[in-house]
Amino acid sequence: MTYFPPAPSQWAQVDPAEAGFDPAALRAAVDHAVGNETKWPEDLHDATARGVFEPPPWNEPLGPFKNRGHVNGLIAKGGKIVAEWGTTDRVDMTFSITKSYVSTCAGLAYDDGLLPDLDEPVRERVPDPAFDTPHNAAITWRHLLQQTSEWEGELWGKPDMVDRNRDLTTEGANPNKGQARPLEAPGTHWEYNDVRVNLASYAIMRLVGRPLPELLKERIMDPIGASGSWEWNGYRNSWVELNGRRMQSVSGGGHWGGGLFISSRDHARFGLLMLNRGRWNGKQLLSESWIEQAVTPCDICPEYGFMWWLNTPGQRFHAGTERSFFGSGAGGNVLWVCPELDLVAVCRWLDKPAVNPWIEMVRKAMR
Repeated sequence: MTYFPPAPSQWAQVDPAEAGFDPAALRAAVDHAVGNETKWPEDLHDATARGVFEPPPWNEPLGPFKNRGHVNGLIAKGGKIVAEWGTTDRVDMTFSITKSYVSTCAGLAYDDGLLPDLDEPVRERVPDPAFDTPHNAAITWRHLLQQTSEWEGELWGKPDMVDRNRDLTTEGANPNKGQARPLEAPGTHWEYNDVRVNLASYAIMRLVGRPLPELLKERIMDPIGASGSWEWNGYRNSWVELNGRRMQSVSGGGHWGGGLFISSRDHARFGLLMLNRGRWNGKQLLSESWIEQAVTPCDICPEYGFMWWLNTPGQRFHAGTERSFFGSGAGGNVLWVCPELDLVAVCRWLDKPAVNPWIEMVRKAMR
């Protein structure tokens, strides 16, 4: 029977051997994580301003930053913690794991009947100049969630061009990133693009009519007993008037600052909710139908779902089990949900080449 931690400061632990782990092998996996901290600088604002992601003028920071902490994480089996290292209650930027929370907000809209058809053009429910051109008018919710929209334009001062030709395998060292290329029809080309994810966040906010952090807190984070320490930020120029209220459209990552600032323990609670198909201690917070769709492979990019990474053989997280899915953020932030092993694992600030070996070591530690 799955255990659900009752409150932020209360989380039962279980002896690794009792949970089916080889204690020495599990210790080796933890030691691997501790010994392979990211080489990213601690001052993340300075790193962005110096052009880690892109050159001037596109590198201008727009949202808040927080100096990063050090490597930390935890592993939970059946909901109980079997291993924990570093300062797991420290709030840190989490970069693109934020995208998986954007997806979850779309899921809440779906469950509420506000998003009945994912293949309907976004402009049908969100009339906005962002979707007025003939090219952008064809973009559907599925396209936004799978990063196949090929949306063209500028949002919050950043053009979609900034991430054209982006290649995650050569992040920070790709001379083609930001270069013009012909756009394909929406739904026919996959590209990881933060501007378009920010557009998805904005469109979902318009659809639900309220700030996404407020929606997430009320429907997900408070019910799962998350701490009150997390925050979700947008940019200084992403404020809009909606329904007579001034609200901020939050970003789907920390590319230019902002995004979700959260602790590893709160990430793990969110992962446990996903592991249990949206159910928390007897209450369905997010429908199984949504989660099933969110972790279904995109036709033209099978390693990607609705802003969740999937374990396609030979791809990004090939060391995971077949049904594993992942939230992944720059700087070595990983949220791993593993249904086959009834396991949730979080690791922060792990050097990128060390991620798959860490996943493999955790798997092999299971008896």
